[in-house]
Amino acid sequence: MSLDTTTSEKAADADAPATDNGAEAAQPKRGRAKGAGRKTRTIELTLTVTGTADGDWQAELKQGSTWVARGLAVSSSAVSRAAKELHTDLSTPIDEVINEAREQQKAKVAQLEAELEQAKQALADLDS
Repeated sequence: MSLDTTTSEKAADADAPATDNGAEAAQPKRGRAKGAGRKTRTIELTLTVTGTADGDWQAELKQGSTWVARGLAVSSSAVSRAAKELHTDLSTPIDEVINEAREQQKAKVAQLEAELEQAKQALADLDS
Protein backbone atom coordinates (compact mmCIF):
# COMPACT_ATOMS: atom_id res chain seq x y z
CA MET A 1 0.00 0.00 0.00
CA SER A 2 1.41 3.39 -0.87
CA LEU A 3 0.72 6.73 0.69
CA ASP A 4 0.44 9.83 -1.44
CA THR A 5 2.33 12.30 0.73
CA THR A 6 1.92 15.20 -1.67
CA THR A 7 -1.87 15.11 -1.30
CA SER A 8 -1.78 14.89 2.50
CA GLU A 9 0.82 17.67 2.73
CA LYS A 10 -1.34 19.99 0.61
CA ALA A 11 -4.36 19.20 2.74
CA ALA A 12 -2.39 19.85 5.92
CA ASP A 13 -1.13 23.15 4.50
CA ALA A 14 -4.65 24.25 3.64
CA ASP A 15 -6.00 23.44 7.13
CA ALA A 16 -3.12 24.88 9.16
CA PRO A 17 -2.85 28.61 9.77
CA ALA A 18 0.14 30.36 8.24
CA THR A 19 3.09 30.73 10.63
CA ASP A 20 6.30 32.64 10.14
CA ASN A 21 8.39 31.05 12.91
CA GLY A 22 9.40 27.92 10.97
CA ALA A 23 7.39 25.56 13.17
CA GLU A 24 6.17 23.79 10.07
CA ALA A 25 9.67 22.72 9.13
CA ALA A 26 10.25 21.29 12.60
CA GLN A 27 7.10 19.12 12.56
CA PRO A 28 7.64 15.56 11.39
CA LYS A 29 5.84 14.69 8.19
CA ARG A 30 3.26 11.96 8.11
CA GLY A 31 3.89 8.63 6.39
CA ARG A 32 7.10 6.76 5.79
CA ALA A 33 10.25 8.58 4.92
CA LYS A 34 11.33 8.23 1.32
CA GLY A 35 13.78 5.39 0.88
CA ALA A 36 12.92 3.84 4.23
CA GLY A 37 10.64 1.28 2.61
CA ARG A 38 11.34 -2.35 2.09
CA LYS A 39 13.21 -3.23 -1.11
CA THR A 40 11.35 -5.32 -3.64
CA ARG A 41 12.85 -8.75 -4.14
CA THR A 42 13.45 -9.45 -7.80
CA ILE A 43 13.78 -12.86 -9.39
CA GLU A 44 15.82 -13.26 -12.54
CA LEU A 45 14.41 -15.78 -14.98
CA THR A 46 15.77 -16.13 -18.50
CA LEU A 47 13.60 -17.90 -21.05
CA THR A 48 15.35 -18.70 -24.31
CA VAL A 49 13.32 -19.94 -27.25
CA THR A 50 15.18 -21.14 -30.35
CA GLY A 51 13.81 -22.36 -33.63
CA THR A 52 15.06 -23.86 -36.87
CA ALA A 53 13.99 -23.31 -40.46
CA ASP A 54 12.35 -26.74 -40.28
CA GLY A 55 9.96 -25.45 -37.62
CA ASP A 56 11.53 -27.23 -34.64
CA TRP A 57 11.39 -25.06 -31.52
CA GLN A 58 13.04 -25.56 -28.15
CA ALA A 59 12.78 -23.68 -24.85
CA GLU A 60 15.28 -23.34 -22.03
CA LEU A 61 14.73 -21.70 -18.65
CA LYS A 62 17.46 -20.40 -16.39
CA GLN A 63 17.06 -18.93 -12.89
CA GLY A 64 20.09 -16.82 -12.13
CA SER A 65 22.97 -19.08 -13.10
CA THR A 66 21.06 -22.35 -12.57
CA TRP A 67 19.35 -24.17 -15.43
CA VAL A 68 15.76 -25.04 -14.56
CA ALA A 69 14.91 -26.72 -17.88
CA ARG A 70 16.89 -27.33 -21.07
CA GLY A 71 16.01 -28.54 -24.53
CA LEU A 72 12.23 -28.72 -24.10
CA ALA A 73 10.48 -29.24 -27.43
CA VAL A 74 7.69 -26.72 -28.01
CA SER A 75 5.38 -26.22 -30.97
CA SER A 76 5.52 -23.11 -33.12
CA SER A 77 1.89 -22.38 -32.27
CA ALA A 78 2.75 -22.43 -28.54
CA VAL A 79 5.63 -20.01 -29.19
CA SER A 80 3.31 -17.71 -31.11
CA ARG A 81 0.60 -17.80 -28.42
CA ALA A 82 3.11 -17.13 -25.64
CA ALA A 83 4.59 -14.16 -27.52
CA LYS A 84 1.12 -12.71 -28.10
CA GLU A 85 0.38 -13.00 -24.39
CA LEU A 86 3.58 -11.18 -23.48
CA HIS A 87 3.56 -8.20 -25.87
CA THR A 88 2.78 -7.23 -29.47
CA ASP A 89 6.35 -6.05 -29.98
CA LEU A 90 7.44 -9.64 -29.31
CA SER A 91 4.75 -11.45 -31.25
CA THR A 92 5.10 -9.53 -34.52
CA PRO A 93 8.72 -10.52 -35.33
CA ILE A 94 8.20 -14.05 -33.99
CA ASP A 95 5.12 -14.54 -36.17
CA GLU A 96 7.10 -13.26 -39.17
CA VAL A 97 9.78 -15.89 -38.56
CA ILE A 98 7.16 -18.62 -38.10
CA ASN A 99 5.36 -17.57 -41.30
CA GLU A 100 8.63 -17.59 -43.24
CA ALA A 101 9.39 -21.10 -41.96
CA ARG A 102 5.85 -22.16 -42.91
CA GLU A 103 6.34 -20.86 -46.47
CA GLN A 104 9.67 -22.69 -46.73
CA GLN A 105 8.01 -25.92 -45.61
CA LYS A 106 5.21 -25.46 -48.16
CA ALA A 107 7.81 -25.02 -50.90
CA LYS A 108 9.64 -28.13 -49.70
CA VAL A 109 6.38 -30.14 -49.71
CA ALA A 110 5.62 -28.96 -53.26
CA GLN A 111 9.11 -29.95 -54.41
CA LEU A 112 8.83 -33.40 -52.80
CA GLU A 113 5.37 -33.92 -54.31
CA ALA A 114 6.78 -33.07 -57.75
CA GLU A 115 9.65 -35.53 -57.23
CA LEU A 116 7.18 -38.19 -56.08
CA GLU A 117 5.06 -37.63 -59.17
CA GLN A 118 8.16 -37.99 -61.38
CA ALA A 119 9.14 -41.21 -59.61
CA LYS A 120 5.61 -42.59 -60.04
CA GLN A 121 5.72 -41.71 -63.74
CA ALA A 122 9.13 -43.38 -64.12
CA LEU A 123 7.81 -46.49 -62.37
CA ALA A 124 4.74 -46.55 -64.61
CA ASP A 125 6.97 -46.26 -67.69
CA LEU A 126 9.02 -49.24 -66.49
CA ASP A 127 5.89 -51.33 -65.90
CA SER A 128 4.52 -50.80 -69.41
